[in-house]
Amino acid sequence: MTVDEKTAEKIDELSDEIRKWAEKYAGDNGWEVNNEEKQLNAVIRGLARNTLKFGEQYCPCRIRSGDREKDKEIICPCIYHKDEIENDGNCHCRFFFK
Repeated sequence: MTVDEKTAEKIDELSDEIRKWAEKYAGDNGWEVNNEEKQLNAVIRGLARNTLKFGEQYCPCRIRSGDREKDKEIICPCIYHKDEIENDGNCHCRFFFK
């Protein structure tokens, strides 16, 4: 198995875990995850890649500053998501919906 195949396998495994977490988190808050599979999978895979690359589930739709303390704000679920869902009906990534 090549390095790329191992990385892809890890991303797939993490993606499954993230999907389960996201569905539970959304349900616990009275929300839903995006019902568009393509968009949902893009966000989940972005979260999985960031977890593998940076060690944290950084939001794939926001730019990391490189400052670990400041970037804590964009670990999914980021500090902005609840206000965005309340005001816009969904978070910036279109991951969670009201």
